[in-house]
Amino acid sequence: MDPRPWLVLARIPGVGPVRAARLLEIFGGPAEILAAPADALAAAGLKPEAVAWLHAPDPSLIESDLAWTALPGNHLLYLGGPGYPDLLARIPDPPPVLFLRGEPTTLDLPLFAVVGSRNPTEPGRRTARAFARHLAAAGLGIVSGLALGVDAAAHEGALETGVTLAVAGTGPDRVYPAHNRELAQAILRRGAILTEFPPGTPVRRGHFPRRNRIISGLSLGVLVVEAAERSGSLITARLGAEQGREVFAIPGSIHNPLARGCHRLIREGAKLVETAGDILEELPALLSRPPDEAAAGPPAAEPQSDDPEYRRLLECLGHDPQDLDLLTRCTGLGAGVVSSMLLMLELEGRVVPLAGGRYCLTGPPFPS
Repeated sequence: MDPRPWLVLARIPGVGPVRAARLLEIFGGPAEILAAPADALAAAGLKPEAVAWLHAPDPSLIESDLAWTALPGNHLLYLGGPGYPDLLARIPDPPPVLFLRGEPTTLDLPLFAVVGSRNPTEPGRRTARAFARHLAAAGLGIVSGLALGVDAAAHEGALETGVTLAVAGTGPDRVYPAHNRELAQAILRRGAILTEFPPGTPVRRGHFPRRNRIISGLSLGVLVVEAAERSGSLITARLGAEQGREVFAIPGSIHNPLARGCHRLIREGAKLVETAGDILEELPALLSRPPDEAAAGPPAAEPQSDDPEYRRLLECLGHDPQDLDLLTRCTGLGAGVVSSMLLMLELEGRVVPLAGGRYCLTGPPFPS
């Protein structure tokens, strides 16, 4: 598919994701939007400057975006297209276009968000890193926002044992804050950086709440480590709850102001967690329920390991460590499906995760 109409759509002035999704619904696709007459676009609610852009976009910007997508490791994902994350597509305001640097198969993993204060306590920083390290070792891709503090600690912890995804509030050709440039490079070697903003988009305060809805929208759940009572992390948690995601929070001392946001979330219904195992215990239900039922509906039955696909995976596993790529090839299943099944088997005590993203059985594949 020609990416140009999508790139034009991504840069419409004054049009956010809700309006863009509405335009796609009305006209059927980006090429049809560009071909629509001015009166039809105006009737759809577009202002004159937006209509003018659609009929005469700046060719230098579009060519620059195309040049960015042609670089090694750069990818353009569009709503309804291959590789676009299914969970994110189901939120009320999905980005029509995503710009991704790094490994696109990161999005195939079951993802989990870890967020918190930009100025955490040292125990809070260590906690974020430890939780992310443990959850990544269990097969989850850890999502955060590449900010200072808890975000950076979560990315670092995930990189020790698995994969992480950073969601940026700028264009994909920028790293903010600059202090995290080295961390961003490490993420690109073991994961990906994702944004809805086109190349060249600078730092703007209003972009970070928009980024937060993507962090939660991609994820099965959101863990808040430390947060003040007025915090961007609480926005992420609120958006996650509205999107049907499970929200988790770590309690702290009543004398720590950065524990107040977490205590507020717990009072409002977030699950109190003390160990990463508390989160892993919830994952079978989260993985087996549609996202729009994750907050309120009863949990579906836990998948049984004698299911034909589970039997195929168990036959491919052995006592020698196996990595995800090998298991994906052996079973013929997608990486995301295999990762989810491995999580279930780990919770049953039948599989143990090892360093380097490898797995092995804890006993016979089919005990009598």
